[in-house]
Amino acid sequence: MSEISAILNWLEQQPLAAEAIGVLVLALLAYLTDKIAKRIVIAIIGGLIRRTSFTWDDVLHEHKVFERLAHLAPALALYYGVTFIPGLPDAFTLLVQRAAQASMVLIGVGAAGAFLSASAQIYSTSPVAEGRPIKGYVQIAKIILYVLGLVVVVATLMGKSPLLFFSGIGAMTAILLLIFRDTLLSFVASLQVASYDIVRVGDWIEMPQFGADGDVVDVSLHTIKVQNWDKTVTTIPTRAVIEGSVKNWRGMSESGGRRIKRSFYIDMNTIRFLDEADIARFERFALLKDYVQGKKAELTTESTNEQGDPDIIANSRRLTNIGTLRAYIVNYMRTHPKVHKGMTLLVRQRNPTANGLPIEIYVFSSDIDWIAYEGIQSDIFDHILAVVPEFGLRLFQLPAGRDLEAAFSNRSSDRSAAAF
Repeated sequence: MSEISAILNWLEQQPLAAEAIGVLVLALLAYLTDKIAKRIVIAIIGGLIRRTSFTWDDVLHEHKVFERLAHLAPALALYYGVTFIPGLPDAFTLLVQRAAQASMVLIGVGAAGAFLSASAQIYSTSPVAEGRPIKGYVQIAKIILYVLGLVVVVATLMGKSPLLFFSGIGAMTAILLLIFRDTLLSFVASLQVASYDIVRVGDWIEMPQFGADGDVVDVSLHTIKVQNWDKTVTTIPTRAVIEGSVKNWRGMSESGGRRIKRSFYIDMNTIRFLDEADIARFERFALLKDYVQGKKAELTTESTNEQGDPDIIANSRRLTNIGTLRAYIVNYMRTHPKVHKGMTLLVRQRNPTANGLPIEIYVFSSDIDWIAYEGIQSDIFDHILAVVPEFGLRLFQLPAGRDLEAAFSNRSSDRSAAAF
């Protein structure tokens, strides 16, 4: 007891040392309070979360909302504990209390920001989130929250009312608009993107001006991230989606059909009328039997009403090999199991070119998966390209070196034979 009395007497004689020791004890108390509060929060809250079947509390725990709130304990300890240290100047006590209050505001803002992030993650798991992402709105809310928190912190440290700072914001509007110009434009753009449902996470979009062609993986306030098919990632400004042009393939995905639009070229020198032998042969084709029989009946009826010499080709209608090929392809598409029967099915001629007569296939596959779609498209054209010679037609392609070599060889052989 005598030692304690001696220490107390010494402290009374040394007020500065007593104040310093009191401050150190208070700092140690605040540190221990922080550690104890975090351990209690983690133990109690963590135990409760593990016992519940809800998922939202796990998300809040993952974003450390409760841990951030636990930091209020040391701030409160400093705020109230500094008043129990005797002899401290009033200015120092007021400074510590203001710092503690500012810390409480920062802790509250940080916890609120974490809560907003957790809420966005919880919302993203709901079915509504697929068409209505709120990530951009959450980012705007966090910016406003941080700005308000900064104003309150500054006002608290200066001992002024936050209303005085807010009243002065009107005079700084022009400066704020200049500073947050991109943020405001991005916010308006994100509102339009969400309102008009232009882009969602998971959509396949194309924006050639940015080199983007792939799936949307993230839609935020300022940017939209697209993972291209080569696994690179393109970042597009959100407002560029509104100001520019974007091609979204979502309609194709939702329709259940994917378009096949491709042409092949026929050598026009091989187009001719069919003779009786050709007609009889094509009548044995399962896909052409009804077509040929129907055309024969139609042409027979018309021929009885026609005048002129029937032996002259120009005096009557006749079947052609190109028309019969188109009829074959149409029936082939109608019976193909992977061609969508509820969408446009068209086989047409395009304007003749120097490369021949284009025959365009315009149909939709019933499988929209990229790999399956490419396989279906290739199988269809494998068959069509292989069957074209059956109609006495020849596919056109520009001559290669081997073709020119064969042509010159044939010409040389003809000249040699003529010489003999």
